[in-house]
Amino acid sequence: MRVLALSSGGKDSCYAIWWALLRGWDVSGIITVRVTGEDSMTFQLPTVGIARLQAGAGGIPWHEVEVEGDEATEMEELEAGIRNISGDDYVDGIVCGALRSDYQRTRVERMCERLGMHSFTPLWHHQADQHMQELVDHGFDVTLTSVSAEGLGGEWLGTRLNLNALDRLRTLAENHRFNIDGEGGEFETAVLGAPWMDGRIEMDASHHSRGARHWLEIEQADLV
Repeated sequence: MRVLALSSGGKDSCYAIWWALLRGWDVSGIITVRVTGEDSMTFQLPTVGIARLQAGAGGIPWHEVEVEGDEATEMEELEAGIRNISGDDYVDGIVCGALRSDYQRTRVERMCERLGMHSFTPLWHHQADQHMQELVDHGFDVTLTSVSAEGLGGEWLGTRLNLNALDRLRTLAENHRFNIDGEGGEFETAVLGAPWMDGRIEMDASHHSRGARHWLEIEQADLV
């Protein structure tokens, strides 16, 4: 099975790539969508540049596709980018780390139909607490890069997802009624190390805040 993987550099994308590799599939490329506009209904904005280093650490070719972030055209822009990347080479499918967003999954599936490819969403409807626990248990080095939920303040920026942090996050999620896996936009992540990567990523970042939202602006990142 020869596939391309969509990756923002976050926990779910990286877990989905590992899932494909464990099955012996040929992950022939990692595609990161870079939004040139102010926002996107489908794609994550912060830290996507770190996916290039992740791909290098995994020995997988990395590709960037630019989209403006316009809801009406962004999937067409991604589709054109994938056609250009795959060229004359046959690709069986696209792997995506979607968890519970019907909107995201449906848009990717429709695009894959037009491309004549299968759509694989291996994490779809994974139990939230179990998913977070598995990230820790399997050695994913996950750091929080953005928080925007009641109970999650700026002190969480840069926090590594280990057993202690997960216990604290679990308590806050219960008390403030937010999704522990961040699927509702409560937080975003970057993966600095994973079972399929050789080496790990170190980054320097500055903290920014606007109202209840806090995020990291990555100044520099290197593979070590």
